[in-house]
Amino acid sequence: MPRALTGAAVVAGVIGWPVAHTLSPRLHGYWLDRYGIDGAYVPLAVRPEHLTDALQALPRLGFAGANVTVPHKEAALEVVDTVDPQARRIGAVNTVVVDNGGLRGMNSDGIGFLDNLEAGAPGWGPGDGPAVVIGAGGAARAIVVALTEAGVPDVRLVNRTRTRAEHLADSIGGPTIVAEWSDRASALDGAGLLVNATTLGMAGEPALDLDLAALPPDAIVTDIVYAPLQTPLLRAAAARGNPTVDGLGMLLHQARIGFTAWFGVEPEVTEDLRTFVLDGRAA
Repeated sequence: MPRALTGAAVVAGVIGWPVAHTLSPRLHGYWLDRYGIDGAYVPLAVRPEHLTDALQALPRLGFAGANVTVPHKEAALEVVDTVDPQARRIGAVNTVVVDNGGLRGMNSDGIGFLDNLEAGAPGWGPGDGPAVVIGAGGAARAIVVALTEAGVPDVRLVNRTRTRAEHLADSIGGPTIVAEWSDRASALDGAGLLVNATTLGMAGEPALDLDLAALPPDAIVTDIVYAPLQTPLLRAAAARGNPTVDGLGMLLHQARIGFTAWFGVEPEVTEDLRTFVLDGRAA
């Protein structure tokens, strides 16, 4: 029998512009059905100029909170009433919780990245060697913060525009070293982890141009892109024997933080969930 909502239903959603492409309603809807929760998770298409009004309306409308996606993550930081330390360090909010009538901002991207990495490569540890992160956007920022807080002693940051990478490294602090884009292949020497935190390799985008010859054969390679699930980078790494971790799990794991806060149940990331979400991507 289909799950029916009552007047006591807990409601959350995802705020973005545009938002029609998001897989989050399918993901959270799966968990709501699985755990038999009287609740709903809805897409909220909000123009940038209306973000403040939309976020401030959440407690007035009885929402438990919302995810925040592009292009609103950085702007949301200035709207919420309180900000968790990691979100402040990342400089962006992707999860908002209504807390005693106010708005608490969190960022679960870094946690989702680490949880996905640990699930996909159980032997990985922060002491396994330097991490190389390609990119300097919002995702890269969350990943670098997560890696440094996890205890990775050396993060090598590579981006086409060096000044953007330097700004990221300076604002985060910690053991982050910026390498030239022209030296990206040599930056892989001795690395224990390689992360593509750009959209290169996504369907419709060119592949990441990166020679893996210097990458140790036991280094883990992961990609935040999940469409396609096996990006050119992951295929090239697997062909030379490197363990790989796809990007879908980061989406799934980061969602657990908000779901737990809003609906009071800590959900599991399972193979059935992966399959269900992938089927929605293909639809």
